[in-house]
Amino acid sequence: LPAGARPLVSALMFSAGLLGNLLALGLLLRCRRHGPRARPPSLFHVLVLALVVTDLLGTCSVSPFVLASYHRNCTLTALARGGHICLYFGFAMSFFGLATMLILFAMALERCLALGWPYFYERFLSPRTGLVALPAIYAFSMAFCSLPLVGFGRYVQYCPGTWCFIQMHLDYLQQNGSREVSRLDVTFSLLYATLLLFLILSVLLCNLSVIANLARMHRRGQKTRRLATVEQPRVASGCGRRMFSMAEEIDHLLLLSIMTITFVICSLPFTIRAYMNKFSEEEDNHDWDLLALRFLSINSIIDPWVFAILRPPVLRFMRSVLCCQVTPASQDRQTSSPAKKKLAAQLGP
Repeated sequence: LPAGARPLVSALMFSAGLLGNLLALGLLLRCRRHGPRARPPSLFHVLVLALVVTDLLGTCSVSPFVLASYHRNCTLTALARGGHICLYFGFAMSFFGLATMLILFAMALERCLALGWPYFYERFLSPRTGLVALPAIYAFSMAFCSLPLVGFGRYVQYCPGTWCFIQMHLDYLQQNGSREVSRLDVTFSLLYATLLLFLILSVLLCNLSVIANLARMHRRGQKTRRLATVEQPRVASGCGRRMFSMAEEIDHLLLLSIMTITFVICSLPFTIRAYMNKFSEEEDNHDWDLLALRFLSINSIIDPWVFAILRPPVLRFMRSVLCCQVTPASQDRQTSSPAKKKLAAQLGP
């Protein structure tokens, strides 16, 4: 390794990722077993659990090799003959990164279908759907990220020798005295970046659809509250249930939106670098490539902390600030109290 290379940053990233994922996993399991309203988990919560487990496996599968590289003061390619650790490291980073982003897309699509097409959602989708979707996500990610292992693309080592990822630049291997880089090697990085860009746009469109449906729900709720008179007590109680459902949907949207923001921030640098390296003819600084890869790896560290921090009390506070409203329980009391007062006035002497 280069002189002055220190494992502090890698150790902090590994510790933060491990602690955050274990904390988020513990909170998920605790809420599932000891929640105030025991009910079967929804498809959204199944996907959240899969996201946390995937991030945890990704952190534990690559970070120990980085620390071992610093401990032995040798690069990943020198840790084992034939560079097999470098190949594994590059495959694991690309696989878990892609799988995490596909699960986030599945979460956004699930919310979009639940609000936009509720009848289709109730009839065809259930928590068991996650047991089918998740293996499909992992299988697709594994097949896609295996392409460099069969000749389409290439996993290479990046400075300071503790990172391996997809080949992103035409002259990188040429500068290191290895075989000439074919354009297919760089084309795979462009394909990977295009897939990330497609997922970014898809998640944003799904979130916009959820926001539009929540706005329609809010308008319908206002009309229903105006009709909730003493002659229609059932309408008032139904309005309270819908308001609670809308509050729950807003909580899901807040959690998903913040995860999407971190996803976009962490993924766009790699996407931009991949396109620049493909179409730019100028000599590039590979430090920018390394910075883009670090941004990409931070995503799996931030996601569990977002979930751990955004507990229900925090979400209720954010919802009250954004919607200029109070908690769902007090909303229900505010909705039902006028009807109760009118009923008491009619029944009184």
